Amino acid sequence: MTARTSPEPERAPVAAPRHAEAAAPAAPGYRARRTLPLRVEARRQLKRRRTLVIAALLTLLPFVLVAAFAIGGDPASRANGRITLMATATASGANFAATVLFVSAGFLLVVPVALFCGDTVASEASWSSLRYLLAAPVPRARLLLSKLTVGLVFSAAAMVLLPLVALGVGTAAYGWGPLELPTGGALSAGTAVPRLAIVVAYLFVSQLVTAALAFWLSTVTDAPLGAVGGAVGLTIIGNVLDQVTALGHWRDVLPAHWQFAWADTLQPRVEWAGMIQGSSVSVAYALVLCALAFRGFARKDVVS
Repeated sequence: MTARTSPEPERAPVAAPRHAEAAAPAAPGYRARRTLPLRVEARRQLKRRRTLVIAALLTLLPFVLVAAFAIGGDPASRANGRITLMATATASGANFAATVLFVSAGFLLVVPVALFCGDTVASEASWSSLRYLLAAPVPRARLLLSKLTVGLVFSAAAMVLLPLVALGVGTAAYGWGPLELPTGGALSAGTAVPRLAIVVAYLFVSQLVTAALAFWLSTVTDAPLGAVGGAVGLTIIGNVLDQVTALGHWRDVLPAHWQFAWADTLQPRVEWAGMIQGSSVSVAYALVLCALAFRGFARKDVVS
């Protein structure tokens, strides 16, 4: 009688090693650098409602200030003899543009930067489209780089839009003339415009830390409001800490401590020391936060 042989137990399938998966040939015509082109991402962001709302608010602000000055009277009459940037707001279009930047640099310009850079990856996750982008396949580093680049471009556009509209509105309301300096004297109109361009460039560099913070938060949360609100909230906390004089020289490492260093351009001779130090602090923080974003997202399990 022949002995019955027991069937061999089924073996579980063995997953292919990672190096074998990485070595698998790509599809014909596939080029990682051609996935998610910047023009496609920029077109998507441009059509979003929040982009149009931000542009409308920044365009409307100079008109609101002109109306406020018309209702409240000449700000120089309320300065009690002190010459400040606000007191010279109605002296010329250049003065009005500088005043608009002064009143908006502390908070208003933070919002579009945090919005454009924080509502990037998190918005895709909230729409459950992030995993489909990665399955396209778009490399993770390529996806982050495209979204960060477009976010920074839109942030820079917002910072350029505001002073351009303010310069046009101010010139129409108060005339084209020299930029009266709070420290005394004046800059010719031909000199004032390049100085204002330096101010805008420094404001953009100083906001890089907010942009990087919002971008990093966007990679660790699926809630766009959390990323944007977290970046704005931490920026406000930094501004509050900068007012605590008991911190002494520790305030020098706070990006908020240097946010108005651009005022050194509004004098007969530009002083670069404060802006160089402020730019160094902002760029250093931004590089660290961007590195954390890329490193964390590369290891993240994307399920949405």
